[in-house]
Amino acid sequence: MLISVKDLVGFNLAATDGAIGEVEACYFDDVHWTVRYLVVDTGGWLSGRKVLISPMAIRGIDTDGEHVIVDLTREQVERSPDIDTHRPVSRQHEIALLQYYGYPSYWYGPYAWGPVMLPTLAPPPTDTVNEEIMARAEQDNLEDAHLHSTSDVLGYDIQARAGAIGHVDDFLIDDRSWTIRWLVVDTGNWLPGKHVLVAPDWVEDVAWADRAVRVELDRAQIESAPAYDRDQHVDRDYEQRLFAHYRRPGYWERAA
Repeated sequence: MLISVKDLVGFNLAATDGAIGEVEACYFDDVHWTVRYLVVDTGGWLSGRKVLISPMAIRGIDTDGEHVIVDLTREQVERSPDIDTHRPVSRQHEIALLQYYGYPSYWYGPYAWGPVMLPTLAPPPTDTVNEEIMARAEQDNLEDAHLHSTSDVLGYDIQARAGAIGHVDDFLIDDRSWTIRWLVVDTGNWLPGKHVLVAPDWVEDVAWADRAVRVELDRAQIESAPAYDRDQHVDRDYEQRLFAHYRRPGYWERAA
């Protein structure tokens, strides 16, 4: 199922023994375009502290009740490493958080989730792997950060091959893999009232300093593309028509 980030924001986090807080945003990486953490505002429970919850903890989403169900206790969340969400999340902070919960490092391994394809628990890493992860952490911090907040990227310009086509209005996430399948583009004054979907695979480059996303599409292709209706569920039939329009293989075909 695909879920909108805008819809997800405000959902309550339900631990095994009570409420944790509300989803405020998502952190995704710009390599796999996959959500790595939910940013959760704990409100008055932890005096306004914000915590990061990995999709590896999520056991279900109740869209009708607007709940994200996690396999954690309130005490686990309360004792989790403190991370300042107003600053870039360092690799050391991620390692501390993932090791605290017993989750594998997603950046170490052949798949989108490191040793596994989906955000499910994997066998704990060996001591050798742990040593290599720690040894690489300092170097990783010297490189460009790959985690970005969805709330920060909303509003980024979308640049096609022949000019601007609009701005990022939302993200559609696969709630099984937590991969961002689509960027929702508001075409603004160019095509008033029309929204279209662009796959991260079609992104050529993101100019973070310029707040712009460049895509390998022509404006004419986008103008004639099937429109996206926020009130209609994005099903496989619609996705097939969209991929056929752009003459691209579906993501399910590439995974086969």
